[in-house]
Amino acid sequence: MEEFVGEIRRELTERIIPFWKGLRIDSGYTGLVDFDLVRHPEAEQGCILNSRILWFFSETYMALKDPALLNEADHAYEMLIKMTDPVNGGVYWSMNADGTVSDGTKHTYNQAFAIYALSAYHRATGRPEPLKRARELFDIIEKRCFDGDGYLEAFTVDWKPESNEKLSENGVEAGRTMNTLLHVMEGYTGLYEASGDGGVLKKLYFIADVFENKIYNPAKRRQEVFFDLGYNTLIDLHSFGHDIETSWLMDHTLDVMGDEKLTAKIRPLLLEMVEHTYEAAFTDHGFCNESENGRVNTTRIWWVQAEALLGFLNAYEKTGNVKFREAYLSQWRYIRDVLSDPRPGSEWFWSVSEDGTPDKKPIVEPWKCPYHNGRMCLEVLRRFGQI
Repeated sequence: MEEFVGEIRRELTERIIPFWKGLRIDSGYTGLVDFDLVRHPEAEQGCILNSRILWFFSETYMALKDPALLNEADHAYEMLIKMTDPVNGGVYWSMNADGTVSDGTKHTYNQAFAIYALSAYHRATGRPEPLKRARELFDIIEKRCFDGDGYLEAFTVDWKPESNEKLSENGVEAGRTMNTLLHVMEGYTGLYEASGDGGVLKKLYFIADVFENKIYNPAKRRQEVFFDLGYNTLIDLHSFGHDIETSWLMDHTLDVMGDEKLTAKIRPLLLEMVEHTYEAAFTDHGFCNESENGRVNTTRIWWVQAEALLGFLNAYEKTGNVKFREAYLSQWRYIRDVLSDPRPGSEWFWSVSEDGTPDKKPIVEPWKCPYHNGRMCLEVLRRFGQI
């Protein structure tokens, strides 16, 4: 295990951190690096990407105590303020490099990631302003995006409902998504850790109930993905990556909530999902993407590989089942040998095919970020007592 942990530390400190520090520009961070490693500082900057960068540098600063990392977090925080609508509230979807708004869509998913980032930055700095901003976004989500049954998805710049193309895929347009609920939970968990706010805790109980009774399908041992407003599923889709991600993220939320009865009820469902994805998606050369109508998409996507490692590690810690230990170690070998881009000055490929051929997708774009792989490294180091 010493070799494994050492490799993870080097991946974080010698590859991921330097790569993202190197993307800093006056107006934030370069929003596009194409497959050929050409940087496009003139490209639009996604607010989700910036929030994830802020979260990453805040967390790495707290872990490694390097003041240079806090300086990067400060820079990302300044950019997030500029991405916040001073009139209508909330964060935009994207900005142009010149500081003007590119896409003014207000998406619940985006607000949740800003909460996640601001809460981490508050914990890193002790400054009250980021926590105040996170609380304001929490209030906005609850006022604008919550309809009593759950969370709606997409809105115009002035908070009128609009269609949800941004988080709908596979030929459907969803009124509610598992993905948005998952990351609202994640953002609220970070906010509760930072604030201890009882109102936030109450909403975490609500989300756990929706997961158990609306999102999780016990007959199929998986989450459903896309829903209409009545939580009727719209497609036969098993998202392996989201299930393995949920398995450890929600387990962390349960630990933060500290309710033993709730944990005893929810954790077995999370472990069922791990077991099912192990059977359906895990191979000794990576973790498959999803299954639609029984047809498995075998593409190895960067974030799915990182979340699979953490899901298996968490399952091993909770169960002691050695097959999960072998699975997370196998995932790391695959990431190290196949998915991590060996070219100097790069990071991870977006995805590779089943035979290991890289897809020529950007190395950085609005969704490709240091959040999944950076968090993977940080979680491993924490769980092995290295930070």
